[in-house]
Amino acid sequence: MSLRLPKIGITMGDPAGIGPETALKTASERRFDNNAEFVLYGSPNIIAAAAELAEKGEGEHCAFNIRATGNLKFDKAFVGTPNPLCGAAALAAVRAAVEDALAGEIDAVITAPMCKASVNMAGIDFTGHTEFIASLCGVPDAEIAMRQSAGKLRVAFVTTHIPIRDVPDAVTPERIAKTAELLVESIVEEGVPEPLIAIAGLNPHAGEDGFMGREDEEIVKPAAANLQKRGFRVEGPFPSDTLFVKETLARFDGVVAMYHDQGHIPFKMLAFDKGVNSTLGLPIIRTSPDHGAAFPIAWGRGRVDMGSILAAAELAVAKAKTRRARE
Repeated sequence: MSLRLPKIGITMGDPAGIGPETALKTASERRFDNNAEFVLYGSPNIIAAAAELAEKGEGEHCAFNIRATGNLKFDKAFVGTPNPLCGAAALAAVRAAVEDALAGEIDAVITAPMCKASVNMAGIDFTGHTEFIASLCGVPDAEIAMRQSAGKLRVAFVTTHIPIRDVPDAVTPERIAKTAELLVESIVEEGVPEPLIAIAGLNPHAGEDGFMGREDEEIVKPAAANLQKRGFRVEGPFPSDTLFVKETLARFDGVVAMYHDQGHIPFKMLAFDKGVNSTLGLPIIRTSPDHGAAFPIAWGRGRVDMGSILAAAELAVAKAKTRRARE
């Protein structure tokens, strides 16, 4: 087992948002001084501007390495608005960090928030970090899952960044099974030997025995039953409007949600300031905060809450240490 500190890459995020500030402050956080080495991915000029802002504000302890992924210059004119230059620069940082992780140059990747609109304005088809990183890793969308977590509250998603009208066709027994499998695997890695998983229904009231749609009867219930036959501890489907109450959640180690907003809305109401987004099923470790670029409070416009990205860093460091201990 190597005694080297895990090396964690942090992408700068969208230069028009809070990404550069949160990335730099995370890399400079003293709690990680003896636990990890950080590398910031992005445009040096943008990172330098964020460092100057931090020094004027809270006097951050700024000791970090920079992996230059472009030469975009800081310009106050693009702060707080979608911009194709910022979108392209943010995506370049993600690409470089993932490629370095695949090459073994870094042990994990933390992605600071970026704006999907900015990337698409640059002429790049982009639905989100999850799908983009999976593509770089050569992993099909069907083999990955998005997970939101905060302590024992863990939610994985059968479908993610697709229109609501497409969700019913995308919810298949295979996708439900794969999402549950990946969620269970991730929880076991965190020290829970036999996790108990709740499966959310797709329709209101989980279909009300077929009177509010047949999907829960014909797809979700059989998928849950098949998982049980295979030895997984799962229950459901549960109506999603009662699944996320405190008493119900206390019974379970994780939840499988059928679609993006079904899980994201209650999760963020319960844990917005400390939630972590991670991608399951990848050959690399990837985590991120559970919020966006926050244009209205970027670059000194408001106090940035560091809770979520610091939680993402803690999870990345812990997973990197666990993985390296097995090598």
